[in-house]
Amino acid sequence: MIGVQQKKLAYLMVAPVVIILCSLIGFPLGYAVFLSFTVKHIGVPPQFVGIQNYVELVHSSIFRLTVLNTFIYTFISVLVKVILGVILALILNRIGRGQRALRGVLLLPWVIPTALSALVWWWMYSELFGIINWTLMRTVVPQGIPWLSTPFWARCALIITNVWRGLPFFAITFLAGIIAIPVDLMDAVSIDGAGAIAKVRYVTLPLLAPLLSIVTLFSLVMTAGDFALVHIITHGGPQNTTHLFATLAQQIGFKGGSLGKGAAISLFIVPFLGVSAYLILKFVRKRIV
Repeated sequence: MIGVQQKKLAYLMVAPVVIILCSLIGFPLGYAVFLSFTVKHIGVPPQFVGIQNYVELVHSSIFRLTVLNTFIYTFISVLVKVILGVILALILNRIGRGQRALRGVLLLPWVIPTALSALVWWWMYSELFGIINWTLMRTVVPQGIPWLSTPFWARCALIITNVWRGLPFFAITFLAGIIAIPVDLMDAVSIDGAGAIAKVRYVTLPLLAPLLSIVTLFSLVMTAGDFALVHIITHGGPQNTTHLFATLAQQIGFKGGSLGKGAAISLFIVPFLGVSAYLILKFVRKRIV
């Protein structure tokens, strides 16, 4: 049994962390919720309007397109990163000589500052002087691809960039999980006659399921709230067709001066992330128990 003094000591040790979290996360979140129910412009006191901001956003075609963009961008990016991350981790696990150097090179896209990598990709996607179109026009696509001037290709460009940047994190994390699988277990499965595909399907993936879930949850939160890549590469264009919640909130809240509506936009993603977190963590608990 834990004594009363030990409980008090535990609460006392946790208190600084709780205070910091409430200061850095709780207060800004609470203030954003308050602003979302007001009409607030820079230099003007807020005026309470209830759910008017949310109603206006639901009837906005740009906002509805932003919701669709966010779900497409998040779902496809995370799915591709999970699939390629598992495949890349399995390949890295098979490599013997030079594995450490390869891991270091693999992590470069993830450790490079987001703004710098986004600027590089923006230059590469340029229809006039980008290296991608320069290569395509001299090989398989003579007319090139309008990466940033059409909605479809602009979305594809953002997803490709996000996958390129996030894939190393998935691959290295999954590799750590694969290495942690007991060798005796793999040997026993091999003795039973299981091939490489059977090992992955019936041993590796089930044992990696909790880790896959946690990494997927982390990526869902980070991808849905992405700002820098979209802001630098497409600026939400062409014609507001690649906006995510963060970029639209920045455009309306800061550039447009409507802080209340901008706060409402940023909070629309919270219920989706909350439900996703609940379902994923519930799945993880079942797998662990």
